[in-house]
Amino acid sequence: MSTNQEKLFGRLLLKNDILQLIKNTDKISVSKIFSNFLLETKVNPILGMTSISSNKIKCNRCGTVHIKNSVKLPIGVFYCPSCIQLGRVRSDDFLYFLPQKNFPKKSYINWSGKLTENQKSISNALCQEINSHQQIIVQAVTGAGKTEMIYQVIEQILESGGVVGLASPRIDVCLELHQRLSRDFSCKIPLLYHDGDSYFRAPLIIMTSHQLLRFKEAFDLLIIDEVDAFPFRDNEMLYVAAEKARKIEGNLIYLTATSTDKLEKDIKKQKLYPLFLPRRFHNFPLVVPKFFWKNKFDKKLIEQRNSGFPLLIFAAEIEFGQEFAKQLQLKFPKEKIASVASTTKDRLEIVKAFRNKEITILIATSILERGVTFPNVDVFVINSEHPNFTKSALIQMAGRVGRSPERPTGLVSFFHYGKSKAMCQAVREIKKMNQLGCFS
Repeated sequence: MSTNQEKLFGRLLLKNDILQLIKNTDKISVSKIFSNFLLETKVNPILGMTSISSNKIKCNRCGTVHIKNSVKLPIGVFYCPSCIQLGRVRSDDFLYFLPQKNFPKKSYINWSGKLTENQKSISNALCQEINSHQQIIVQAVTGAGKTEMIYQVIEQILESGGVVGLASPRIDVCLELHQRLSRDFSCKIPLLYHDGDSYFRAPLIIMTSHQLLRFKEAFDLLIIDEVDAFPFRDNEMLYVAAEKARKIEGNLIYLTATSTDKLEKDIKKQKLYPLFLPRRFHNFPLVVPKFFWKNKFDKKLIEQRNSGFPLLIFAAEIEFGQEFAKQLQLKFPKEKIASVASTTKDRLEIVKAFRNKEITILIATSILERGVTFPNVDVFVINSEHPNFTKSALIQMAGRVGRSPERPTGLVSFFHYGKSKAMCQAVREIKKMNQLGCFS
């Protein structure tokens, strides 16, 4: 079996994807390389798009149905705009797929940590329930330790020779997951995202949710972390991608701190089996946000800086966050201030510097609202009434505080020009979680 053939197992790829995988090391034509590859692997092509009626056509990668006239090219063929960021699928082109193969049965876990009793109950339930429920949702408060709770079920699948996929809508979450699982599992783990690692075959794969479109019946267990986050939230194409990426008899686990209407409906319809954990791993309550008028910001900032703890400030818009960082630096020249957003080229280095206390105040958009942990941090949200700040986003932002057992408390301050519905809902839900966790 060739390395090139192995790279296609469980994958659904375009011709260009395959050419990037096998890479032209010999001085022969691209068409010759591809022809040789098809002969070597004996892969069966799948038509890129299928006509389902006289005026509708379906993409066989993402499952989206289009009106033909809206996706017709000048040459008379059709294309799919929905998943074009992964390469254009056309009605006259093919996708290529080979069925997934199992790995040798082997133990990979290196983790020597211990779960709390609450975490252990969820971990054990996951290992038991995947035998009877194909789809499970774990709703655990921010800071509950969701990552550690999935280790046992991941190891269970890997020990049986199966393949596990772990996906998240957010790149920053994937980066942190990759760092942690690479430390706690002995297998080399590919990290797939736009401009990320080159693909290599492995029993455990971490990726952004759009990368699921490049897999077909690949995973015995697929875990979607932060399922409530954009762009996965209520995105039918990505839900279809998750279904297609797992094996027909494979399992799907959703992880979230804040549910969605779609997920709640699926629970009621018994499509999803729910597991719930309303306590953080260190058994302290969630920090409840406090509301302040925006004109109190400078005073509260001075008080916070006197504490010496790092400060994470969330801003609703990229340009505002960048300008706000400049204004704060002028007002507080002794502080080391930076800003990050999805457009920041060196944001990984900036986040690392903040984590290492080389930066004392970090202004961020919602890109850092979830999936990252900064010990001892306090959180301010500026213009918290802004419509970009949903209930879910505000809960996640507040959830950055108090995650460390060394400092399970901290400040969460919402600065506003008038309370929004989302602000009030976020506080109510946080208090509700604390009540369910028996902290009231």
